[in-house]
Amino acid sequence: MARSLTILGATGSIGRSATDVILAHRAELSIEAVVGGSNAEALANVARRLGARFAALADEKGGAALKEALSGSGVASGAGESAVIEAAQRESDVVLAAISGTAGLRPTHAALKAGRRIALANKESLVCAGAAFMADASRLGAEIMPVDSEHNALDQALAAGANRDVEKAIITATGGPFRTWTRERIATASAQEASAHPVWSMGSKINIDSATLMNKGLELIEAHHLFGLEAGRLDVIVHPEAIVHGLVQWRDGAVTAGLALPDMKVPIANALRHRERLPMDLPRLDLAAIGRLSFEKPDETRFPCLALAKAALEAGGAMPTVLNAANEIAVAAYMAGRIGFYDISENVERVCSNFARGSVAAPASVPDALVIDKEAREAARRLIPAYA
Repeated sequence: MARSLTILGATGSIGRSATDVILAHRAELSIEAVVGGSNAEALANVARRLGARFAALADEKGGAALKEALSGSGVASGAGESAVIEAAQRESDVVLAAISGTAGLRPTHAALKAGRRIALANKESLVCAGAAFMADASRLGAEIMPVDSEHNALDQALAAGANRDVEKAIITATGGPFRTWTRERIATASAQEASAHPVWSMGSKINIDSATLMNKGLELIEAHHLFGLEAGRLDVIVHPEAIVHGLVQWRDGAVTAGLALPDMKVPIANALRHRERLPMDLPRLDLAAIGRLSFEKPDETRFPCLALAKAALEAGGAMPTVLNAANEIAVAAYMAGRIGFYDISENVERVCSNFARGSVAAPASVPDALVIDKEAREAARRLIPAYA
């Protein structure tokens, strides 16, 4: 049976991979709406290629350019936050939530409705407002299906048993571009060097989060909410080959793992048609040709952001929300050349410590999360001049 689909973040790396999956399976997948950030031409091109009914640009100033680019196509369009929310709420079976950062939280939440699947690639929805978001999804009858390769692999591996029998759920990390660098060398790394991910092609911010290992910390918080596993049953292991994406160790000693070549089209296809696997014309995993898979523990001395994220998960309350907000501000400052690599973790640690003194409760709703997010961002911005 054909499924209708809306893509939030259609012009980003996840959106581009999703476009390839959809074009290869037009009989199974139709497009209701697409959402982009500020590139009107790129969004119009995606909307035309996929035959979308509606296109929305987050940047309100680009509305006229989008309308012109879609002239004669029959695709309706809009711009600004209201148009993005409209796209998220239009009738469709599946919403692929791939808007990067906290900006994706409100439209992803707006997409929740009975019987709908949310193919979730926006981890901030769960990092910033995990308990409230999952409670609303349950109350409204929406299914959350993870798109990140690690969580998608865990979702499949966890099907092999009951949650009560899980001893440890483990996500993998490539180790990023600085896996073998000394701390002294990492301290002088430029944003360009930090953005050079050894395996995945992602946006600059996510690449830098991968270089600091903050991305893995955020994924642990996401896994906690997705799978209902407490911090003590979640872990990270470094796996440079990026073939094993997630592992579940059971209480009887057995391990179930999810393996695939590092191509986001694989977890995207699985999330869109879960339990109805789409045939994919992709290279097959040849373990004999690869020959060797290696694993190592992450070094939290060289990569303190991972330890900070683990501490935020353990602390609970609003700490994950604060952690994410401070990190986004610090990474932006690093990308702008205003601070150094280790100033990112220093900034995040100081902001989290300041908020910890107030023991801020977990946000009870998405609006509450956005208020805490704003306060934490302002606190992080005030610290930036000290490093700059």
